Amino acid sequence: MTSTLDIEAELREILARRAIADAGFRYTRGLDRIDRAMLLSAFHEDAFVDCGLMQGGPGAFADFALGFLGDMHRTHHQLGQQHVAMQLPSHASGETYFQAYHDITDEQGQKRDLFIAGRYVDEYTSRDGQWKIAARTLITDWVTDTPGNRAFFEDNPEAPSGQRDGRDFSDRRDWPQTVRATLTRQRMNP
Repeated sequence: MTSTLDIEAELREILARRAIADAGFRYTRGLDRIDRAMLLSAFHEDAFVDCGLMQGGPGAFADFALGFLGDMHRTHHQLGQQHVAMQLPSHASGETYFQAYHDITDEQGQKRDLFIAGRYVDEYTSRDGQWKIAARTLITDWVTDTPGNRAFFEDNPEAPSGQRDGRDFSDRRDWPQTVRATLTRQRMNP
């Protein structure tokens, strides 16, 4: 039979893991939407970040990463499997796999598809009930850079595509009027 203390400890760990995963989601969304506040919300203010091309605090990392990514047409960071080991009630270590797509233009003006895959090796801490990244090192496992093809976007200009700076559909949620009416009814009459 499981004791109340065991259930409470397990619940705290489940909630910690959920908060840690949410920090990862805020991190990738911040990168792809070029949203500085979202990106910084994944880190404690005194965190350390080593992405290979720079080392420093979250503010310096945000300046570097968003400046670097902001020159690209679009990016798509995707998180994969994640292992989190709870060390103490307020400390955890983790490793999260990622793949990142970058829509770039080379020096000759040609479109390129740059893919980078690797792992984030992290330390997480909970302060004032907030689980965030305290230290992160990005490990690159593979990179590929191939000629890009944007025919889909040219052939389908009305198809929703990823946007930045608050212009993405996920930011606006500009549903058709009939969908908005249905959603409003559902909210009022659950």
